[in-house]
Amino acid sequence: HVQLVESGGGAVQAGGTLELSCPASALAYSAYCMAWFHRAPGKEREQVAAIDADGTTSYSDSVKGRFTVATDSAELTLSLQMRNLKPEDTGMYYCAQEPSRRYGCWMYEYKHFGRGTQVTVS
Repeated sequence: HVQLVESGGGAVQAGGTLELSCPASALAYSAYCMAWFHRAPGKEREQVAAIDADGTTSYSDSVKGRFTVATDSAELTLSLQMRNLKPEDTGMYYCAQEPSRRYGCWMYEYKHFGRGTQVTVS
């Protein structure tokens, strides 16, 4: 069972930067599908970033050019660097992982999510 705990959320002003992190212990064995999702207040959760086993990344139009998803095989973590934050980025952010899948990580129906970390941009 994959246990995911996001960290790094907080409150920032528009234009600010935050970096979210999520443990990815299975990276010790091989790379696999990982993603970040965002749930804005009153809206459905939506995928904002994904990274395939070969490092290929995908982003939603709303965050492209501002967010960067990455893995660190030494630290065994998944990260999301968020720059030039906007008020519409406010909400809960969730890490998702699927160790049994290596490619086609964008728009995949992930089953394993963390509990989320709150990001507030004012």
